[in-house]
Amino acid sequence: MQGDCATTSHTELPLAGCRVIERSRSVAAAYAGRLLAAMGAEVVMLEPPQGSQLRSAPPLLEDTGESALFAYLALGKRSTVADPGDASQRANLMQLLGNAHILIDDTPVAERAAAGFDPQSIAAAFPHLVYVSVLPFGAAGDKAHWSAEEINLLHAGGEGFLLPNGLANEMFPDRPPLKIYGHFGGYQGGCVAAMSALAAWWAAPAAGGQFVDVSVQDAVLAVGAFALQRLGDGSLEHRTSRRFRYGGVFRTLDGYLELLTLEDRQWRGLVQLLGSPDWACDPALEDPLERSRRGDEINAHIREWMARHEVDDIVRRAQELGVPAAKYRTPQDVVRGDHERARGLFARATLQSGREVDLLKAPFQFHCSPLPAEGCVPALGEMTEEML
Repeated sequence: MQGDCATTSHTELPLAGCRVIERSRSVAAAYAGRLLAAMGAEVVMLEPPQGSQLRSAPPLLEDTGESALFAYLALGKRSTVADPGDASQRANLMQLLGNAHILIDDTPVAERAAAGFDPQSIAAAFPHLVYVSVLPFGAAGDKAHWSAEEINLLHAGGEGFLLPNGLANEMFPDRPPLKIYGHFGGYQGGCVAAMSALAAWWAAPAAGGQFVDVSVQDAVLAVGAFALQRLGDGSLEHRTSRRFRYGGVFRTLDGYLELLTLEDRQWRGLVQLLGSPDWACDPALEDPLERSRRGDEINAHIREWMARHEVDDIVRRAQELGVPAAKYRTPQDVVRGDHERARGLFARATLQSGREVDLLKAPFQFHCSPLPAEGCVPALGEMTEEML
């Protein structure tokens, strides 16, 4: 099965013919490789003899003990064991790099020279290669040598300071600052790394290879750019005050939804949704500034109405009226959703154990080049013998 997956043709995908070498310990670097693999690049993971530490990262499947996180990050890639400190393996590693277009690497700065992965050595040996460094705080500056976990990056990027906010803060006012579930910061860093890699690769015919320095902290900061912009006018957002003047997250009779009305037409649709109650028909509320000033009052009315209606009915009617509203859905809802199935968001993936699972293909689709509908999670070193 692994061999079949390795020879699957993706020649019609946008990055067909692009060869990527990935040396990853972090979600950010691995996700960058995952995005490029989804677009058709041949991505080869350079793993240590014991395998990537991501292979044992939680959550783990109960029946096989395999990492669900690693399965998602490694889908569609190849694997070879490469120890830069082993002279016999180093020659093979150099051959791989010589035939590659992009190198994605999250080796700590202090360890790069000993492993032969410092930018100067790579540039001298492979002047054509795009070397994308993906580190928590980048490869230059006072914090370049710092390590960080996801929670550190969320707070270093400012998002952690703003959580929980809105309804969550009202429901649990004593909660300390939190992190977003999962690997939000890592995925943001991976997106930036993938896009930076492609930009540098497309420029390579004119500029040659180059070193691209990606900071996951910078990527997280970019997500909260609006909050940072407001610092210019002296406004410092805090989780206790960060919310829309009215709207936001509401508890319904059987679930939760998020509601947003930024435009006058959306406000008028919301009034219809609520049944045109007397309080909402106040002529003064035609003024968006007045609505902002009376946000707490408006939200109190909306909450009372929401608590008496089912979430699916609210969302369906809101969509008909042009009111932006969406249900908070469980993972099971998403996997089994008719909409997601119709769009073909999931690929059938075969794990190393042989078990088949559904994994998200990618956070995008191509109209003319459908993404692969199936793939494999590579066994450790499955490409090593082939490479030799």
